[in-house]
Amino acid sequence: MTTFTAGPLLLGVRHHGPGSARAVRAALEAATPEAVLIEGPPEADALIPLAAEKDMRPPVALLAHVVDEPGHSAFWPLAEFSPEWVAMRWALEHGVPARFIDLPATHTLAWGKEEEKETAEKEKRQEERGQEERGQEAEKRAGASDRSGDADVRIDPLAVLAETAGYDDPERWWEDVVEHRGGAGSGADPFAPFTALEEAMEALREAYGVGGHDRDLVREAYMRLQMRAAQREFGDEMAVVCGAWHVPALRQKTTVAADRALLKGLPKAKADMTWVPWTHRRLSRVSGYGAGIDSPGWYGHLFAAPDRPVERWMTKVARLLRDEDRMVSSAHVIEAVRLADTLAAMRGRPLPGLTETTDAVRAVMCEGSDVPLGLVHDRLVVGDVLGEVPQSAPAVPLQRDLARAQKRLRFKPEPMERELELDLRGETDAGRSRLLHRLRLLGVAWGEPTVSRGSTGTFRETWRLRWEPELSVRVAEAGVWGTTVLSAATGKAEADAVAAQVLADVTALAERCLLAGLPDALPVVMRVLADRAALDADVGHLAQALPALVRSLRYGDVRGTDTHALTDVAVGLAERIFVGLPPACAALDAEAAEHMRRHVDAVHGAVGLLGEPGTPASGGIRERWHSVLRVLAGRDTVPGVIRGRVVRLLLDDGELGQDEAARLMGLVLSPGTEPGDAAAWIEGFVGGGSGGGMLLVHDERLLGLVDAWLTGVPAEAFTDVLPLLRRTFSAYEAGVRRTLGELVRRGPGARGSAEAAGSGIPGFAPDLDPGRADAVLPVLSLLLGLDEAYDDFAGVAR
Repeated sequence: MTTFTAGPLLLGVRHHGPGSARAVRAALEAATPEAVLIEGPPEADALIPLAAEKDMRPPVALLAHVVDEPGHSAFWPLAEFSPEWVAMRWALEHGVPARFIDLPATHTLAWGKEEEKETAEKEKRQEERGQEERGQEAEKRAGASDRSGDADVRIDPLAVLAETAGYDDPERWWEDVVEHRGGAGSGADPFAPFTALEEAMEALREAYGVGGHDRDLVREAYMRLQMRAAQREFGDEMAVVCGAWHVPALRQKTTVAADRALLKGLPKAKADMTWVPWTHRRLSRVSGYGAGIDSPGWYGHLFAAPDRPVERWMTKVARLLRDEDRMVSSAHVIEAVRLADTLAAMRGRPLPGLTETTDAVRAVMCEGSDVPLGLVHDRLVVGDVLGEVPQSAPAVPLQRDLARAQKRLRFKPEPMERELELDLRGETDAGRSRLLHRLRLLGVAWGEPTVSRGSTGTFRETWRLRWEPELSVRVAEAGVWGTTVLSAATGKAEADAVAAQVLADVTALAERCLLAGLPDALPVVMRVLADRAALDADVGHLAQALPALVRSLRYGDVRGTDTHALTDVAVGLAERIFVGLPPACAALDAEAAEHMRRHVDAVHGAVGLLGEPGTPASGGIRERWHSVLRVLAGRDTVPGVIRGRVVRLLLDDGELGQDEAARLMGLVLSPGTEPGDAAAWIEGFVGGGSGGGMLLVHDERLLGLVDAWLTGVPAEAFTDVLPLLRRTFSAYEAGVRRTLGELVRRGPGARGSAEAAGSGIPGFAPDLDPGRADAVLPVLSLLLGLDEAYDDFAGVAR
């Protein structure tokens, strides 16, 4: 065993550095210390044994959060290639005590609150100074080229060392001096890398002092106190694994009184701590100790590869590209390895690094394209590996209930974004849907609903899923509402209903309660809904609220929920809209009229669902709504866009004949109507994605009225109506616009003669052509699966 004659063994590392991790393992094997001290929050000492559990798989993170404010939190991520993780695992495997010695999380979290305030104030000052001064400040903060020694300038130690060595990329410098030179032979000194790195950091500390990291002085004072306490217990036969930047300060001789003086008066916050899963992608983020790397997937590969790292990496890339249906052969792999080696030799590097392998992959496997290369970077260089923590890890009750639900529903969180199609007629999928909706109510956005590519029925849902590590914090925050997902979602829904300021928010909440299966929350939500609906006289608010309420009735039908109370409120809202809509539509400007037109569309759709045959509200509600639409269609005080829309709605519902619609259009397009109002009427009638283009194609009378009106618009008014007309007709599909142009060019009333002459548009004729119609019957029969037999020659059904 190596004897420590100059105090504890200080192993300065780079956080998340695979070279440092290998060197730490080699040094610990050579030194076999009696204890291992690790940079990290000491509240996590009790969690160290969990790292040996078989269910623990990095990347993981220590999560600390304020007890009363779970959203105020900090993370200390650890990957398989993190030196701290390697040191922890070594200690557990050899039965050696392991402890964290950094500043407690109680102080770190309290500092975090102060930093948030300082950041907000700083951003405000920068905004006041202007763009130029902000750019100057950013240049100073870079610190790599500023050798003034100013203690206020925050430096990146690796960036300074890289620049000193003539590198413009700290990652590339680290690869050359550590990762690619870390393969020490059997006779190599395992402590040499740490000695060299300590000497470099001593030079930096002499030149830059604390380097702008003022709070490091406090952290280092606490670490020295912890080291002294461990020395009294284990002597000097212990190893300390910490960031290389701190090693000179920990080696420094100071008094206990001086160190304690730095810790006096530190802010505190009561904190809880646990392990949570992490991802490679999140390792690139700044964490509890300010570490972040650009290529965690690449670093993980370097740490795990037993030999030939470049060859193994190229094989991974080839496998990924093949899975994406790209033609990549073994010859491509061989050529890519050769090119990477050649590039490294030309650039004077000991081995190919990420830059050389990326250049080789682009040239050989991606044929110079950055599109597949982006996939390689996303899936391999960064990666989406998701860690796991054992169920024995401390967790809030809500987190445990969520884990049980995920296991019961076979619904494992995944870091990769994916779409999930749910069939609500199945118990498992219905349970998954309820869980996702409950989590959304709690602010845990594991999934977002999206438009289904298949059926649009209410028995199907499509979700876009992705589990982010930060969601663990959201779960902890939601724990204030209950100990289970069901009780927490119920409590949150009730609180949101009481706090809602807008009626539409309450109706949307009622819809979400039905989707989430929260029957206990509905009474409170319905009481608030009824109270708000009774007091709210704004027709716009009522119109916004009704569609969500009616959708809730449909969802309730699918999920077997009792929705009688919702039906009564929905009918009441509809009746109040019927009464208040005509006066609310009078004397509106263009913007307000467009908003009200959208409300009319929404209410029309809701009434159509509410008044379906067999529903509790079917008796007469559609008839009353059609009466309201007729009133709106005949009032000159109602803006043209609304009058045109209600005429179209009546026409589509069969409540208005073609002749009457043509008469109303003729009136509004008469010379006595202002061109702007007439153009708005046309927009309401045939615009807004309502299929109005096809209506004009198939009803030449209406098209003739529009054409005659448009050609008669005075020149001085034409520029005023042109934007409305362009907005209306530009929304049509290209084929519809082309057909309308042909019909207008040919002129009204000539459709039949044009067809007979062969100069018109194919498919148009005064009467039905039986021969052309019969020709499609065999195809339709095949598509519909009918059994009729067809005469092959006559083309008619027998």
